[in-house]
Amino acid sequence: MAVSSIASRDQRPAASGSPYFADLIEHSRATRRQDIDAVLSRLRANKDAWVRIDMRERLSLLDEVRQDFISLGERWVAAELEAKRIAPNSLGEAEEWAILATVHRALRTLRQSLAEIEKLGEPKVPGPIALRPNGQVVAQTFPLTVWDRLLFLGAKGEVWMEPGVGIEETIAAQAAAYKETERQGKVCLVLGAGNASMLPITDLLDKLFVELQVVVLKPNPVNAHMGPLIEEGFRALIERGFLAVVYGGAEEGAYLSSHSDVESLHLTGSDKTFEAVVFGTGAEGAKRKAERSPLIGKRFTGELGNVSPVIIVPGPWTRSDIEEQAKHIASWLVVNAGFNCLTPRVLIQHGTWTQRNALMDAVGRLLAQVPPRYPYYPGAQDRHGEFLQAHPDADQFGAREADRLPWILIRNVNPEDTQDICFRREAFCGLFAETALDAPSVADFIDRAAQFANETLWGTLCATLIVHPKSLGDPSIAAAVNQAISDLRYGTVSLNMLVYYSAYFMGSPWGGFPGQDIYDVQSGIGTTFNMLMFDRPQKSVLRAPFRRLDPLTIKSKRPAEFGRKLAAFEASPSWKKIPSLVWTALRS
Repeated sequence: MAVSSIASRDQRPAASGSPYFADLIEHSRATRRQDIDAVLSRLRANKDAWVRIDMRERLSLLDEVRQDFISLGERWVAAELEAKRIAPNSLGEAEEWAILATVHRALRTLRQSLAEIEKLGEPKVPGPIALRPNGQVVAQTFPLTVWDRLLFLGAKGEVWMEPGVGIEETIAAQAAAYKETERQGKVCLVLGAGNASMLPITDLLDKLFVELQVVVLKPNPVNAHMGPLIEEGFRALIERGFLAVVYGGAEEGAYLSSHSDVESLHLTGSDKTFEAVVFGTGAEGAKRKAERSPLIGKRFTGELGNVSPVIIVPGPWTRSDIEEQAKHIASWLVVNAGFNCLTPRVLIQHGTWTQRNALMDAVGRLLAQVPPRYPYYPGAQDRHGEFLQAHPDADQFGAREADRLPWILIRNVNPEDTQDICFRREAFCGLFAETALDAPSVADFIDRAAQFANETLWGTLCATLIVHPKSLGDPSIAAAVNQAISDLRYGTVSLNMLVYYSAYFMGSPWGGFPGQDIYDVQSGIGTTFNMLMFDRPQKSVLRAPFRRLDPLTIKSKRPAEFGRKLAAFEASPSWKKIPSLVWTALRS
């Protein structure tokens, strides 16, 4: 979902994985080392106090943070519009309001979880906790509220626990940090993401309130302009010495990572950055990795990149269905100008589906209507060119200009060329590819597509399936879809909805599929967005209707108006706000 920079300038991109950004990202503000030392000394002095404060005080601090963030709204969005050169009253502006809504929802959901810990001992799971036929525990985590049922009609979220974890253990292990009477405090370094302003916030909230660690946050230089606003929003925690914000680039990140006062780390960013922290850079770093001799042995969690697949299940789609799904697929690409780890990168289709080309043509027609955006993330021009060099016949939508890049769709990539750049490299710009698999039946295609995603595409973060309801009415296809959801080795699997919403809902953890280690980190280790505080989640699963109201697409008429109202609602929900919010959604 994001990228952070820390490593030095002698490392170069590897053949697979996320881009390497340290050579590209400049910074204009850096915290002096003596000031970093003082910040860490203060955090170290307060780390045990943070573990011991009672819940009433913790809730009071969180209430202050919520109020401070409410007051930041206009300035928060304006800062991002300026930095990303986003036109006002556009879908881009709506996205920034939706990001702010995510922050408000995170703070509100976290507060609810803390109140339930005080009353019940752990956060309340809003739906049933049951067993799959194979004995795996599944907890329904969405909808969380009656408002969710109304605003996200038909959407359901659940968390699957790791095999072997029972129902009683699932509940007993929730909010584990709050149940350990002898727990010691820790200082955690959060290396913030550069592409979405809510990511550093959700990361530090997870470390502070789920793991009970005090935090030093280093924003990525790309969005360090948001740092002062983060400091303002978290004033209550900073003043008490439970949180600090420092600034800088690779050198400051390296100094922080190796500092004796830092006891754990979290990165939302690139696998290349993660490896640079753990092993160092260049030939020496590669040698340490090969010899399994890391520079640091501290606990290091990370949410890293992904070549995100979208499996399109063939079915009896009408022309209207094709236009509807093309709208969503194209919108998913253009969100944040394509600078997201959850952006669709490979669309997987059935080779003999008669509507395959019609769907791609419809996606292209819509992209041709969307003005290219400013490629604010460093290196986008070069990455764009690298993919086009590998696939010069790619479809381009919009003119390439000095400060704009056309949207790119690379069609019909050969699935047998498993090392194709589209399958192994995260583009991290407004670009995706399409490939097709042969199979004797739809059910066989679904099985092969899941296998292809698992074995050919790089990463384990998130995957999406798009399935027509009539297809789900076929028992063999329904069984194949359910088996694919089970088989896909991704931390989040979504049916008929942008995977971002799984994180937005705050009931489901977000991160790579468990089982990775520092020697093959892929999409990361551990989770974030874990506001229900599960201990051993395997994957989050999101299901939504094939057709649904979505006021945040490239065809929406009032996206910014809806985004603004959504942020106001998530900050302080009430029935009085519902009619206006729904009316705007319907008119959009």
